[in-house]
Amino acid sequence: MADKFALKAVAIRQTLGDHAVRIDHIGSTSIEGLAAKPIIDIQISVADLQLIEILAERMATIGYVWRPSNADLTKRYFRERPGNERTHIHVRQFGSWHEQWSLLFRDYMRSHVEEHTPYVKLKRVLAVRYRDNRTAYAEGKSDHLWGIIRRADLWASEIGWRPALSDA
Repeated sequence: MADKFALKAVAIRQTLGDHAVRIDHIGSTSIEGLAAKPIIDIQISVADLQLIEILAERMATIGYVWRPSNADLTKRYFRERPGNERTHIHVRQFGSWHEQWSLLFRDYMRSHVEEHTPYVKLKRVLAVRYRDNRTAYAEGKSDHLWGIIRRADLWASEIGWRPALSDA
């Protein structure tokens, strides 16, 4: 999935230019060895979420559609056009807590392989239980994810974690 992300990231960087402060591969497919659905999650960090019309117009030229009905007001959300490879694009305010959360989770999980097995087991149980209920699946992971992020926060303070350079 890293190769697929890289191709998508190049197109996004060329399209958004300086509007994208960072472009990062996030989510399970960004963590080598972690079982994941074949969906590439990309986080685009921007200086100003209010420029969504510009972002939406430019992203449409490379096949991504803004989903203005997204209920999470900490981000703007884009998806692939129907028929294209499944891609979730999360546009977040640069430096915000939610932007940092995604990067910290990814980096911590990359460094802590022992966290993979319990997380994968949970994801598999929930995938069977909530096969047709995406919201319940996500909510079922919540407590586990908060446990990981608490451990990640301790790890971050111990090593002086800072996000690496943008992936693209």
